[in-house]
Amino acid sequence: MNHKKIIIYTDGGARGNPGPSGIGVVIYNENKELIEEHSDFLGIATNNQAEYKAVILALKKAQLLEAEELHFYLDSELVVKQLRGEYKVKNKDLASLFLEIHNLAVNFKKISYTHIRRELNQEADRLANEAMDRGE
Repeated sequence: MNHKKIIIYTDGGARGNPGPSGIGVVIYNENKELIEEHSDFLGIATNNQAEYKAVILALKKAQLLEAEELHFYLDSELVVKQLRGEYKVKNKDLASLFLEIHNLAVNFKKISYTHIRRELNQEADRLANEAMDRGE
């Protein structure tokens, strides 16, 4: 199904840093109706690696939905600023994930990344925590 414009909430977390990690992705259409949600256990990773991997999963899902315009909401200010180009990505592990996002992003007409407070990202946070619960 084609959803031209979608709204995506992502979250990644790790218990210990690095430690058991999980991601949550919630995708809505432009009317804020739920399209799909995902919760995946990643194994051992840092919280920032998990945040990046959540965005990667969301981009892959958006491709399958044939979306053109993506609006991301994340509670990681660091990752948002890196994805916007406001901060450099110095960590080599994150740099490879950043490059993967860049390569996926060329498939879309428009992508925005917005930092939100954690309490506004409860669904994606719940999914990330459920993934960590399953994996531990």
